[in-house]
Amino acid sequence: MAYIKSRKHAAPRAASAWTGAAAALVAIAAPAGAQNAPAPSNTAAAATLREVRVEGATESFKADTVSSPKFTQPLVDTPQTITVIKKEVLQEQGATTLTEALRNTPGITFQMGENGNTSTGDAVFLRGFDTSGSIFVDGARDVGTVTRDMFNVEQVEVVKGPASADIGRTAPTGYINLVSKVPQASNFFAGSVSLGSADAKRATADLNRVLNAEGTTALRLNVMTQDSGVPGRDYVKNKGWAFAPSIAFGLNTPTRVILQYQHVEQRNRPDGGIPTVGLQGYYLAQLAARGGNGPQPDTRNYYGWLSDHDNVDGDMLTARVEHDFDGGVKLRNLTRWGRTDQDLVLTAPFSNGLLTPSVANPLTWSTRLLPQGKGQRNEILANQTNVTADVQTGSVKHSISAGLELTREEQDNTTRAATINAGNGVRTVSGTPPTVSYLAYTSLYAPNPYRAFVPVLPTGASTAGSTRTAALYAFDTLKFNEQWQLTGGLRWEHYRTRFNSLAAPVNGVQTALGQEASDNLLTGKLGLVYKPADNGSVYAAYATGAQPPGGNFSFPTSLTTANVNNLNLDPQKSKTFEVGTKWDVMDKRLALSAAAFRTINQNEQVQVDAFGNFEQYGKTRVQGLELSAVGQITPAWQVIGGLARIDTEILQGPLTGTSTNGAQIRYSPKLSATLWTSYRLPLGLTVGGGVRYVSTQQRATSAAAITATSFFPEVPAYTVWDAMIGYEVNRNVSIQLNLFNLTDKFYLARVNNAGNRLVMGTPRSATLSANFRF
Repeated sequence: MAYIKSRKHAAPRAASAWTGAAAALVAIAAPAGAQNAPAPSNTAAAATLREVRVEGATESFKADTVSSPKFTQPLVDTPQTITVIKKEVLQEQGATTLTEALRNTPGITFQMGENGNTSTGDAVFLRGFDTSGSIFVDGARDVGTVTRDMFNVEQVEVVKGPASADIGRTAPTGYINLVSKVPQASNFFAGSVSLGSADAKRATADLNRVLNAEGTTALRLNVMTQDSGVPGRDYVKNKGWAFAPSIAFGLNTPTRVILQYQHVEQRNRPDGGIPTVGLQGYYLAQLAARGGNGPQPDTRNYYGWLSDHDNVDGDMLTARVEHDFDGGVKLRNLTRWGRTDQDLVLTAPFSNGLLTPSVANPLTWSTRLLPQGKGQRNEILANQTNVTADVQTGSVKHSISAGLELTREEQDNTTRAATINAGNGVRTVSGTPPTVSYLAYTSLYAPNPYRAFVPVLPTGASTAGSTRTAALYAFDTLKFNEQWQLTGGLRWEHYRTRFNSLAAPVNGVQTALGQEASDNLLTGKLGLVYKPADNGSVYAAYATGAQPPGGNFSFPTSLTTANVNNLNLDPQKSKTFEVGTKWDVMDKRLALSAAAFRTINQNEQVQVDAFGNFEQYGKTRVQGLELSAVGQITPAWQVIGGLARIDTEILQGPLTGTSTNGAQIRYSPKLSATLWTSYRLPLGLTVGGGVRYVSTQQRATSAAAITATSFFPEVPAYTVWDAMIGYEVNRNVSIQLNLFNLTDKFYLARVNNAGNRLVMGTPRSATLSANFRF
């Protein structure tokens, strides 16, 4: 595809990256060599050497269980689709964010948002529905539209299907849980130093120390620092640091207490994307003489100001208490306080706002800009108490899990808007009737980030909301014999949501609006499991879910009935049917699963007439088949992969305008697949590689025929290949080279709702890491 390039870009500074990594490797390897020297005979030195923990065997990608005590059975006997992505996978792939981690499971896409709501952070869509508000850490909801780093994460658990019985109000197709690293009863020190494309620099460290002779008290500290550009993009950057200390008391005793704290600071320059001009399917009427399109801009172009920023400060404090009673009864309590502050200023270009003084000369074209801002604070206080017990009634064995959960979530928003006035380098546009509005523009093909500054300032408007919940739940797995099991559970939850909005002052007067709503939710799940063999199961399951307005913690901004988060609406309800089979093969080293599912979501808000009236009768269906494999084919050969075939359909849509009945849900690819595999060769060499495929995604939800002048109707399919090669220098130190997007495939990672701007996928790039463990 032809590009108009505004300048010549300097070659990537690859040589300096490799030189710096080599120097770091030498510095790390020097003390590692000392570990191989003969040990002194004195007792103190011998005791020091005993603290070194060396793991000869490769840790498996396969997980046998999930972290939540609500799941009392191993994964092979759990009647639900669950993908566990362990830290070993993330390290091999060089994945540092939740978005990168989620590439290991199919059926997930990432969206961009619209206008003043450009998505930041982990904008996750799971099986066609927004799951950004259904992200949890250690089973407690995590709040904030931020990018989550993996430096303090043991594993990522993706639970698919209605999960309200597990964790309360949630998206109709599942949730994501991050499991934190906690102190262990052994001494080790691990870490990584990485350099790569776009001046990427990152370092992490993980220190665990046992503090007493009995081995019952331990301290763990995880730290991270990063200062990186973004491959293929000018001026965009990711910069920050974090630390997470934790201490455990009573390890390997009946009573255990773990205290954790995590602090994260991010000082990023966000990416508002690039215009979709030049892409196949793009059309703009004023360019009809050029076939409705024009040359594609240089994909490195940055359309924002250097003052754009995404500053995030996050704090999380957690206390866990666990006690094992006689008779197999266990009590667990988790108390969590978390707060995230986000200060965002982001500038987005819009190709449907082109100014074309000379259609024949694209160098005269300018694109409209929308500087936007957000000041948001999210805070959560949660307390969860769980009891598990194994009991027997006659010949039936019961595994019971029950508990009480209390939460308070609050969000405060300060509205910010661009102050665009004449004289600061903007264009004037005449309207009809004759009015003049001042809009920010910059060259489409040669944007200048040093142009006249357009400030984004508070308008005086603000919103505040809170949700309080109290929930009781109980689950039971009944084992009738070695072949048959029945799992079921119910959750009752009461919620109360309050919302207040203060409008920007007009002539010194501000208007205040408020809403309040409360309701009870009853959700449940039921699964029948048949085990033809000890290492396999066949199951059928049914589950329900509920998501009240504001359930994803995006509070309403008005009292209009069109707003899906209007508190006067009823909760959306979902139900899922699933049948599947799971098998642990290759001496239980490899987990295989297959599942067919159907989810129906109803009570969606739709317009019923041309007068703007809405009713809650909308209904959507998502159904499909998902396959997965994770674990070891041989002790040296690892794999994690999945394939999802998903069909979405709007069953009942709006009655006015273009019909949507029968249309697909937007941004829901019918086919997606992911595979990563690695092989450990002799002499300490490991090679690995992976592929990701996402089929075409519909951008519009119209069932009408696509016309010749359709405006960018779909997102093209793409296939991306990655690779890794690692070498174990000695038992303490290894080096690793990751290569991303080997074919340098240009693809659209995110597209906004209007289809006029995009964030492209990572182009060909590389990262060199030195990993160590003592």
